[in-house]
This record gives sequence, structure tokens and C-alpha cells, in this order.
Amino acid sequence: MTYSIVGADLEAGEVGCAVQSKYFAVGAVVPWAQAGVGAVATQAAGVAAYGARVLERLEAGAEPAEALRLVLADDEARETRQLGVVTADGRSASFTGSECNEWAGDAQGAGFAAQGNILAGPEVVAEMERAFEKTDGPLAERLMAALEAAEAAGGDRRGRQSAAMVVERAGAGAGSPEGIDRVVDLRVDDHPEPIEELRRLLGIQTSWRLASEAMAFYEREDFEGGIDLMRGGLQRASDPSGILLYQLACFESLSGQRDAAVKHLRGAIEADPRWRADARSDSDFDPIRDDPSLQELLVGQTPRS
Repeated sequence: MTYSIVGADLEAGEVGCAVQSKYFAVGAVVPWAQAGVGAVATQAAGVAAYGARVLERLEAGAEPAEALRLVLADDEARETRQLGVVTADGRSASFTGSECNEWAGDAQGAGFAAQGNILAGPEVVAEMERAFEKTDGPLAERLMAALEAAEAAGGDRRGRQSAAMVVERAGAGAGSPEGIDRVVDLRVDDHPEPIEELRRLLGIQTSWRLASEAMAFYEREDFEGGIDLMRGGLQRASDPSGILLYQLACFESLSGQRDAAVKHLRGAIEADPRWRADARSDSDFDPIRDDPSLQELLVGQTPRS
């Protein structure tokens, strides 16, 4: 019913899982992750409880394949199950029961395990593997690219309905107001284009996460560092609300880059006119408050050439 990939980024300390299926609310069953331990996908005739149980075995020191064997040992229907697992240090394993509906299979490598059932063919899993290994960037981007490649190769032969992604990062909770290590937790429960919708949501989530991370640069008055962070984010993140453009304009104003600040604030206001009211009272724009172009922008007029 599903294709999924679990992955680990050793350098970033991240683990995660992404999944798509012709099944309602697949994110409530398949994807599991625990920072510093690993990630699990439990599917086919999926048992959601197996996700937590495999993670418990990994945390106790079991090898990935051994964790799967132990969890499935007393399951009389284990040949209808399919699971994939990766540890935080990149070890991986999968199990595809002999009674999973065709096509069913899996692939593993350093830092990932890909698996699927009721697929168009083996090329679906092969394309997940290829895309994950060839894609650069954060773990969430690599997982997303794997789903998109799998779908392009035929995906679930019954069609599409839901998708989900979870990513955890070791230590993320210490620097987060939420106090948890989960940095991505997205679900598309019922949608005609679930992968496209998951991509859209990931872009929005990335924008807001980067805006939150920018506060550390702001607090230590590292305005150039904040500019670099925002510009990098704009290259890879969807920003329909204009928050990255607004944050970039703030940093540019504080660093004295008048023209750039006005340009990017204008872009933020075009994305969401409510930023105009915020900018009118935002002290971050005080260093360039006397700029005629800024003044005209804040009253809603177009600057004269």
C-alpha cells in the first residue's frame, strides 16, 4: 500500500522518514523517528506500534536487522508486514514479508533504507535509492526528492492519497521554544496530489524554521550572518508569506544596506500586504527610516523614478 524511505544525516545528527500511499492518513501509521536513535517505517499490513518497538530495540543496542527480527518474532502474520529501519549512525535494514502484495521489495545503503509494496515495479524503489543518494542538502530535502523520484517511476500502482514526513535532530530541543527534537512533522492525510502538497508544506515549514533560527543571529547582532542565512533560505524554501524576505530586509536595514532592504521589504509586502503595518513600527527599520523610498513604500505609494 505504500512506498517509504528512512534516512540519516550523520553530520547534522538527523534521522527521518518520508512516505506516500493510496491509503488515508498514512502518516498516522508508517513514519517513526527518534533523535540519536534512528527512524522506522512500518507498512504493508502495517502495525503502528512496531515503530516504537523497533526504536526501543535500537536504543537498547540491537543491530537494525536484529531489531526487526525481535519485533516480528511472535507475529504470526509477519509475512504480510514490511519494515525499514536506519540508525542514527547510518546502519540500515529492511524486511519484506513473502505475502506482501506485488510488486514488493526494498533496498538499503549507508544512511538509508527504501521499501515499498503494491508498486508499479522495482524501478520505484531503485529511483528512491538513486534520488536520496544523489540529492544534496538537508535530510528533509533528500527524503522529499526520494518520494518525488519514486512517484515519477510509477509509485503505488493504485494511485495516490496521503503522504507524510518526520525528521528529528539530536539537540534541537535545547534551542527550540517547543523543547523537542522534532524539526519536521508534516502530514497530508487526503489529497489528490499528496506529494505536491507535501512539497508545498515542506517549503513553508522550512521558511518559518529559518526565520526562527535567524533570532540567534539577531540577538548577537550578527547581521551579516543573518543576511547569509536568509539569502540561502530563499534559494531553497517556498516563502508565500514573505517572512524570509521581511527578515532579510530587517537584517539589511540594520547593516546599512538601504537599497537592498527596501527592495526585499517591497517583495515581502507584495507577498503579504500585512508586512507594511509591521514595518511601520518595527525598530529594525529605524536606521533607514529617513529613506524616501522606504517612506513611500510604508504609506503604500510607488516610489517615483
